[in-house]
Amino acid sequence: MKQIVLIFSLLLAIDHGIVQACTSIIIAGRATPDGRPIMWKNRDTDSYQNAIKYFDDGKFKSIGLIDADDPAGHAVWIGYNSAGFSIMNTASYNLIMKDTIDLKDQEGILMREALKQCATVDEFGMFLKNHSKPLGVEANFGGIDANGGAAYFEVSNFSFIKLDVNDPAVAPMGYMIHTNFSFTGDPNSGSGQIRYKTAEDLFYQAAQQNNLTIRFILQDVSRSLWHSLTKTDLKKMCTENPFEQRFVNFTDFIPRYFTSSAVAIQGVKPGENADFTTMWTVLGFPLTSVVVPLWLCMGEDQPKVVLLDKNGVAPMSDKAIRLKAQLFPINRSYGENYLNINALYNINDTGIMQKLKPVEDQIFDTAIKKLEAWRGNNNFKQQIPEFYKFINQTILNEYIK
Repeated sequence: MKQIVLIFSLLLAIDHGIVQACTSIIIAGRATPDGRPIMWKNRDTDSYQNAIKYFDDGKFKSIGLIDADDPAGHAVWIGYNSAGFSIMNTASYNLIMKDTIDLKDQEGILMREALKQCATVDEFGMFLKNHSKPLGVEANFGGIDANGGAAYFEVSNFSFIKLDVNDPAVAPMGYMIHTNFSFTGDPNSGSGQIRYKTAEDLFYQAAQQNNLTIRFILQDVSRSLWHSLTKTDLKKMCTENPFEQRFVNFTDFIPRYFTSSAVAIQGVKPGENADFTTMWTVLGFPLTSVVVPLWLCMGEDQPKVVLLDKNGVAPMSDKAIRLKAQLFPINRSYGENYLNINALYNINDTGIMQKLKPVEDQIFDTAIKKLEAWRGNNNFKQQIPEFYKFINQTILNEYIK
């Protein structure tokens, strides 16, 4: 009976129609193999065209993920600044239950403002405390900093509660996951509980193997085809099936039809140069894109494939969207719920992700090796432009071709 009640509760929490969603995690340095904190977000939104933008108009310079139709970058959806402070959010749907405030959807604007002036997670707390109210938000904001700070802030229009991921009483495993409900909100409301359970299963197993790494997060979690409620593994299913085209229900997996990007920011150890903070960016639908590591210290000279071009789109994001159309060819109502799984993986190794993985592995392998060398080199910034050139050429030749 308890199991039936749990399943019924999860089914009630299925987030059909909720577009501003997201799945995220913050991992404190004490839980990662190299001692550096990580925060990750799969961004779910109906703004499918995303891009990267550099900012230099505040106390701190910053870099962040923006919507292509907001080229000025009034709102940032995940990013970090030159002090080493990083911020992200997930929408919450259980903090404001009887609120009549008209001001809403200010999360991206608030994060853009915070990147201008906050150097640490604690300063972000003061920023929230001192900011004019109402804030116009209902969200879980996550942050890490160069001093080892790591915390979520569950924030409504007039108040917030900080959940310190460094506190073993709050996060005994050294990490905390958030989807679209807040732990301090109404326990009978919210959204994303199934995605939360899926992420919890994946991260728990990785923690036991000391594998809470950027690569695991972006390659295994952000693209996971495991469903914690139905116990379905779509990847295993399609690699064992010879059909050329097979449609499967694609509801409440971590990657969703509405996922527009996946970004994991790897911070630094206390005392390390904040310039080594790395924004590992999968621009566009994660199942049809590849990773690009970005460093703020390069200013506006980021890889062209992630920046807005003359057509008002980032080439990587645009390519990922065009490939995504092959996975969701049904254009009628609810077509987004049905994935052509064999276009993604198949026994002939001709699926989209099967073709892209060698490209991404090459980028990951090269970037990780270079980062290890750069951390002992004071002149590392001089070597990044050549690496960016390699990234541009690799993606243009092997991905966007």
